[in-house]
Amino acid sequence: MNFSQIPGQKAVIDRLRTSVAEQRVSHALLFFGPEGSGKFALALAFARYISCDNRTAEDACGICPSCAKYDKLIHPDLHFVFPVIKKKPGTEPVSDTYISQWREMVLKTPWFSLNTWTEAMEVANEQAIIPVAEATEIVRKLNLKSFESDFKIMIIWLPEKMNAETANKLLKMIEEPPAKTLFLLVSEDDDKLLPTIISRCQPVRIPSVPREDISRFLEKEYNVEKKHADELAGIANGNMVRAIDLARNVDSSSQHLDRFMTLMRTAYKRDTQALVSWSEETATLGRERQKDFLSYALRMIRENFVMNFGGKENNLVYLTENESGFSQKFHPFINNRNIQALDREFNLAFSHVECNGNTKIIFLDLALKTMKLIG
Repeated sequence: MNFSQIPGQKAVIDRLRTSVAEQRVSHALLFFGPEGSGKFALALAFARYISCDNRTAEDACGICPSCAKYDKLIHPDLHFVFPVIKKKPGTEPVSDTYISQWREMVLKTPWFSLNTWTEAMEVANEQAIIPVAEATEIVRKLNLKSFESDFKIMIIWLPEKMNAETANKLLKMIEEPPAKTLFLLVSEDDDKLLPTIISRCQPVRIPSVPREDISRFLEKEYNVEKKHADELAGIANGNMVRAIDLARNVDSSSQHLDRFMTLMRTAYKRDTQALVSWSEETATLGRERQKDFLSYALRMIRENFVMNFGGKENNLVYLTENESGFSQKFHPFINNRNIQALDREFNLAFSHVECNGNTKIIFLDLALKTMKLIG
């Protein structure tokens, strides 16, 4: 992954290149911003740029021994930490336990979500964390001398998945790392990081990817026709991961739409037995897929609410053709009377799923409340 392969982040890339040229690279950088903005891709490209034997003012050379190892993610001075799950009760896995799956996923595309990663681990119904055993591994690895490059680089993806014990164990290492050590923390939700971790890092805010850059990327990399690429870029709303998922997984979006339509139609009919069946079926999905659906539902609620104010005519509503067909008749049911309550209930369900709540109860409660608000 080179800087030249990352769309829409020229200002951030210029800042990173300047820090290298002026030898002002902080020992710990925190890449943060909305999902799909390219934080991980930027961190990986930055690590490659620093490690490159023949880098130019613009980018890594792409042909030196260091770049060749980065092409396969096997550089001995590049280390990864990411959320994992326990394979068996009583075991304490670390990132190296899943390193082959991680490399396979990242080499396929550096644009991914936690949902993508849990599916790659084949544990979609589990909550992934960065356990305390990982902190011990980080300290052990970084106390070794570098093998080939000037810098040892540790990329921590989703550091907010560290529990308090893990984070506290790393504080001293991040504050005073061994010489020529670089931490690159890549966060989707920096508000969940310990303030003591944030205070030890130089922040690098990554904005959403502009719509036109997403559209061009989909055209070039996924052979999407321009009109459809523009449509998907609008729906993605700056989230490249979502845009790619829409381009590659039409079935997934269709399934979310079907699930959303079933919920709303059944809620309107006040068919409690059908709502129970809907909640039980939705509860069988993996937790990340459940969260993905709830995010989708929140988008649909927002778009349908805006349609009441002429948003479609003013290009403020971003829907696919199938979504638009359903919303033409549905949007009057999302209005000033229920929009805040619906938004609150779906966000609350998302939070409860994320906290490992009982999903049968969560989705039944959500379905019954939706019935009350829609009917």
